[in-house]
Amino acid sequence: MQLPETDADWPFEVHALSPALGAEIVGIDLEMAASPEVFPSIHAAWLRYQFIAFRCIEVSPAAHVAFAAKFGEVQVHVMNQYHSETGHPELYVLSNLDAAGKPSGKHPDQGTLVWHTDGSWNARTGHSTFMYAVQPPTAGGETHFCDMYAAYDELSAEWKQRVEGLRVFHSLDFSRNRRHGHEPLNAVQRAKIPPVAWPLVRNHPETGRKVLYLGDHAEYVDGMDYDEGRALIDEMNRLFTPDHLVYRHSYRHGDFVFWDNRCVLHKATAYDTAREARVMRRCTVLVDEPY
Repeated sequence: MQLPETDADWPFEVHALSPALGAEIVGIDLEMAASPEVFPSIHAAWLRYQFIAFRCIEVSPAAHVAFAAKFGEVQVHVMNQYHSETGHPELYVLSNLDAAGKPSGKHPDQGTLVWHTDGSWNARTGHSTFMYAVQPPTAGGETHFCDMYAAYDELSAEWKQRVEGLRVFHSLDFSRNRRHGHEPLNAVQRAKIPPVAWPLVRNHPETGRKVLYLGDHAEYVDGMDYDEGRALIDEMNRLFTPDHLVYRHSYRHGDFVFWDNRCVLHKATAYDTAREARVMRRCTVLVDEPY
């Protein structure tokens, strides 16, 4: 099926959310979005804007997983302590509530507070992520998104020459250990996901555009002294995420959002974990095959 080429051809309204990236879809519900007649346009809008939002809608766990599955195979995350209790192991729940349903004062995953892309630590990386705001806080708890197409395009000639050909090892064990202050992965989980190397500069498989592939899971540079590579990764994660390339999404109850992990970095922002509730459920679709 040939995709519509312009926004005017799409059977819904699209409202851009920032100059950098992101769009809200208006005029249809999620069931219509998943229909054979409309879904190709949803996919085209997602490729163009990198981040799509449906605001303030009801999405059941089953509908959440079913819509994500339109994009590909839905991951069952190795960190099964975050799995939903809804009968859908594909769903990963981030919640600061205790057993009594009260804010615990503990953040469920400190690693989400720094720039990263979902699944870069996996042999089959994250293709797309689908997030539903079950209970957002009244302040904070946003998610920020950074356009890694533009990040590459804006590099100086010197930086482009410097990063071309570099391969970087990504590791979930590395990123989670240094952010949590303890080891959240057990030995069985760790054995399933050894570090994996990816090109730092690569071409998006659907758009063909060059993109930077980095983030907090990136641990060391192939063939480079470990400390030197670490310093370079930290410098790039800071320099390649400037404010003007960032869209900041503030959640309302019922926001259903999804983004392209192949060309976007994201991070959560802090909130008052002792006074504010924040419950988010998400799932990630895997790429068809390793890059």
